[in-house]
Amino acid sequence: MPNRHREYLASNTAVASCCTRCLTVEPVTDADADADADAADSEFDLLSDAVPGAAEKAVPLLLALDLAESLVTNRAAIESLLCDVERAGADPLLAIDRLERDPDLEPAVDLERRSHQIEQLLY
Repeated sequence: MPNRHREYLASNTAVASCCTRCLTVEPVTDADADADADAADSEFDLLSDAVPGAAEKAVPLLLALDLAESLVTNRAAIESLLCDVERAGADPLLAIDRLERDPDLEPAVDLERRSHQIEQLLY
């Protein structure tokens, strides 16, 4: 995980995991970090077809969604992360819309309700 994104994890670790069902992001312990570091880029496609496959797009998107439970508290972080997604060449609103419609996911955050609010943050 890039240094600029580590600050959005509670433990400031280099590796995080994302639940394939609810899309919550959790830091990985140091013991597990080495084993997971090599597979990190290739596993984004396993989450959903809606998640961008490249880490520079997927990591900030997933971190932003994880923080979206509290838009007021995390507004600046969410804006920054979603701008990183755009700078990397992905459309975060389109990805959120696709994630919302993925029948295999049960996101911890109500994406339908948050997508409009997130759009207002960006534009």
